[in-house]
Amino acid sequence: MLPGMRDPVSSQVVVWGLASLLALLAGWLDWRSRRIPNWLTVPGFVLGLSVNAAFGGWSGIKAGLEGAGLGLGLLFLPVLLRGMGAGDWKLMGALGACLGPRQFLQVLLINILIVGLMAIVEMVRRRRAMQTLRNLGGLLRAFVTFGIGVREGLITLDNPTALRLPFGVATALAVVILVCTKSTLRTL
Repeated sequence: MLPGMRDPVSSQVVVWGLASLLALLAGWLDWRSRRIPNWLTVPGFVLGLSVNAAFGGWSGIKAGLEGAGLGLGLLFLPVLLRGMGAGDWKLMGALGACLGPRQFLQVLLINILIVGLMAIVEMVRRRRAMQTLRNLGGLLRAFVTFGIGVREGLITLDNPTALRLPFGVATALAVVILVCTKSTLRTL
């Protein structure tokens, strides 16, 4: 529940409904075109803040901005190093604006687990375990050194041999899992 919400049950239904709609549409677009367009993420951000403002006033806006800032801040380095697309990054900012910081972190953690599983499956399917482990080492080195001394183009989205995973699909799955979990827990 976001701080200051007047009717927590109604607000949560609307907030999670908006987040689900945003994530499912982004997941579908990412699956089909490997892109998440601005025409989806920017209105998603504005609607997230608007819904939070309607239900929680200034504290709702604050929670939405904190969630968006958390999403954009945590994922800035992968985008900067070209290991993640800007559309995925903006989607996470919009979801943060909808969900606030605590619920956004839940989505992000489940999303990371799903992306990890997708990467393992794709790595095994394409028989690229050794190359992937070398890339992982390069990514870790890039994170530690903030990209200084890392060979340009080795492990970025620009590299045509790099595995590309639909982050928006994983995000949609994460939101669906949380919505199902929350609604199941409410009925128990």
